[in-house]
Order: sequence, then C-alpha cells, then structure tokens
Amino acid sequence: MVIFFGILDTKYLIVIVGPTAVGKTSLSIEIAKFLKCEIISADSRQFYKEITIGTAKPSESELAQVSHHFINNISIYDKYSAGQFEKEALICIDQLFKKYKYAVVVGGSGMYIDAICKGIDDIPSDCQIRNKLNEQYKETGIESLQKELKQKDPIHFSNMDIQNPQRLIRALEVCRVSGKPYSSFRTMKSKKRDFSLVKIGLNMEKDILYKRINNRVDRMISNGLLKEIDSIKEHKNINALNTVGYKELFNYKNKLCSFDQAINDIKKNTRRFAKRQMTWFKKDTSITWFKPNDFQLVMNHILKKTT
Repeated sequence: MVIFFGILDTKYLIVIVGPTAVGKTSLSIEIAKFLKCEIISADSRQFYKEITIGTAKPSESELAQVSHHFINNISIYDKYSAGQFEKEALICIDQLFKKYKYAVVVGGSGMYIDAICKGIDDIPSDCQIRNKLNEQYKETGIESLQKELKQKDPIHFSNMDIQNPQRLIRALEVCRVSGKPYSSFRTMKSKKRDFSLVKIGLNMEKDILYKRINNRVDRMISNGLLKEIDSIKEHKNINALNTVGYKELFNYKNKLCSFDQAINDIKKNTRRFAKRQMTWFKKDTSITWFKPNDFQLVMNHILKKTT
C-alpha cells in the first residue's frame, strides 16, 4: 500500500477579485463563513484608518461576522508600498494557515493581489529623483506626470490608475533611474508560495455595474462623506487622499467646481477606475469568472478545486 504524505495538509488561498462596487465584500464574507476562515483585504484604500466612507470599507456588522486583516491598519501619513504589503500579508497568511485549511483574500487593487499571489519584482529606486518628481507634481500638477509616463512607458500607462500621483511618480522614478520603461521590470515570474491558489473573478453587465457605482456614490454622500472630507481637509495634499471620491470633493470645497459637478466627477472617475481594474484582471487566465450572486456555483468550484 502506498501512502501519500502532505496531501491533507495542502492550504488554499481563495482570491476574490473584480471591479469596484461589484459585490466582492458580501460574497467574500459568505465564503469565509462557509469555509470557517478569515479574510485578508487587498484593497489599498481600505488600509487607511482615517478614511472610511469614501473607501467603501465593510460595515461594522460585516466586520463582526468574519475576522478581517489589513483594514484600518495604517495611517494616511504612513508610507506604505506593495512590497511591504507582500511581506506583512504573507506573515499573516502563514499564521492563518496554522489554524485553517483556507484563507480568503479579497480586493480590487491588482498590484496588491499580485503581491500576494506572485510577489513583487525587484525594481530600482532613487530618493533624489523621487523628491524631484514630487516637486514637479506640486508645481505643475498631475498632467505633466501623465504626459511623461505616456511617452516613456505607454504599456504601463495604459494599464495603471493614471489619476494616482503616487504610482505615476514611482513609475517615472524607475524610468528615469534606469532609462528603461517601468513595465520592463515587471517580469511576472511568480515566486514560489507554500499554498495553492483558487482565483474567483466577479463581474456583471456594464450598465448594471455602472448603476451600482452611481448608487454607491449617492449612498456615500448620504452617509456623511462631506463630513469625512471636512475632518481631513487640512491634509488634502497627502498622496493617500489624492484618490477618487476625495479629490473631487476637495475641489468642491476649494470652490473649483459645483457640488453637482463634483458628484458627477466621482461617478465618472469611479467608472473609469472599474474599467481599468477589469483590464488588469482579464489578463489573468487563471481567474474563473462568476456573477456576484452565484454563491452556490462559486462554492461548488472552490470545493471541486480543494477537496
């Protein structure tokens, strides 16, 4: 008789991805409850403890149903990278797998999902060049950064959030240091992990998703997003706050646009962000796609892959 050792010890990381507002949070909670495990958030905006409404964090009742990690874990004043997240998330996952067969990762930040699943490439850096780029951003605005990156690395430009100055600055820093496109350093060679991956993608018809996005923005306003903006307005120049839902309302507060224009801009920019998210995730052929209300189909797929 042949005995196979180690098969029963296999650990599985269930990865839930998809565009903003598609329903990742609610499905991930149902999956984690069914599998009796915990959730790791890979949403780069939900890390920040000072901002809640505009980042669509899970509600208190949702957080009470399942233990979540990497929500409210850092401040908007902290410098935090995908590389740091990779190290900390892997430590967290290792601890969870000492207790559970499964863990669930959920998020719409493709770079942070990849940090867990594949690892981050060793990419050059230079503090002096980064400082110069930060000065350039303060003096000439985000458009000059966008124009330079589009010229130096059109591949990365077409796939990234070009409204995020921090990521623009990082990409340009690499371009200037190396004389090569940032995308040339993204080898996509996966690092070895001590667990198996099951990747689930959530998507729906575009018109339905866009309606959900618009409704979510309206709920954020009703839930007090303007008050949240007032509580952090003194720190509006921090990179963490130069993000959709905040920068548009800062413009309104600074009388650069009307309130209605700010809301319309949030909805428009969020829809554009969702489109970029799908462009990123659709390149990953290991993702199996479902509708967000297909809980039973998703669970059947997970159990088939892991039992």
